[in-house]
Amino acid sequence: MIQKLKLKTSFFHFLTFFSFLFFFSPSKSFGFPIYAQQAYENPREANGRLVCANCHLAQKPTEFEAPTSVLPDTVFETVVKIPYDLSKKQILGTGEKGGLNVGALVILPEGFQLAPKTRLDKELVAKTKGVYISPYSKTKENILVVGPVNGEKNQEIIFPILAPDPEKNSNVYYIKYPIYVGANRGRGQIYPSGEKTNNNLFTAITSGKIQEIQTNLKDIQITILSASGELKTQIIPKGLDLVVKENQIIQQDSPLTTNPNVGGFGQTETEIVLQNPGRIYAYILFCFSIILSQSALVFKKKQFEKVQAAELDF
Repeated sequence: MIQKLKLKTSFFHFLTFFSFLFFFSPSKSFGFPIYAQQAYENPREANGRLVCANCHLAQKPTEFEAPTSVLPDTVFETVVKIPYDLSKKQILGTGEKGGLNVGALVILPEGFQLAPKTRLDKELVAKTKGVYISPYSKTKENILVVGPVNGEKNQEIIFPILAPDPEKNSNVYYIKYPIYVGANRGRGQIYPSGEKTNNNLFTAITSGKIQEIQTNLKDIQITILSASGELKTQIIPKGLDLVVKENQIIQQDSPLTTNPNVGGFGQTETEIVLQNPGRIYAYILFCFSIILSQSALVFKKKQFEKVQAAELDF
């Protein structure tokens, strides 16, 4: 019995340690949607900023296309556009250069959700093939995330959305709703732990003279002789391009490397109207009645003019 308990405890410790490494290890450079989902219950802060901007510090454009109005219980298509220069390469966690990944976050109104595959037509199935879109959490099915996915093939990500039916959901109304969208390309500058990634511009920790620059397999060590005569060693991640050399005089916070970041995050928003079909039918009927009444008025006027002309001839 004691031996079985020890085995279960060891297995639990192993799972805990593995989960910590998987979700929070700084060596991971491709799990940014997971970071947000693990750290934030709601990805939109009180000031309106999406939490992705906390790690992806550079600003980049993001575009979003959606219909201005939709009918209840219908599937419609939205598109998140993530433009960037495909010739650009980012620095990876290993220090090597590689292509950019992209990801997107779409915050829909309450009641709207990802359209089930059974409701998609063949065209939408083909457009969304190879892209896995999932709800942000079990309790927030109206918030959708995707990524990281290959940026070269996914500069436009299509989200098939199912509109709610107010006749079936009492919390939904026929009104105008906001939609918030965010998208990033490339790696971030800060890990959730607050530690800087290697996708950053590194600056000098002190003023002084560079005594030695030593390149190792994993990093670059820069030894700085300060004005007080103290030697300070600063470690620069591997793969960054230095802009300083030995015996150079530098000031505190002056750049030691170029800025390797070629990506960034952008957010936008739009509005969509959940349209009542009865209003559309009423509007069509109203327009038809106006056309009919105007036509009758014209016909009556012509008839009156003929009667007047006949009386004058008489």
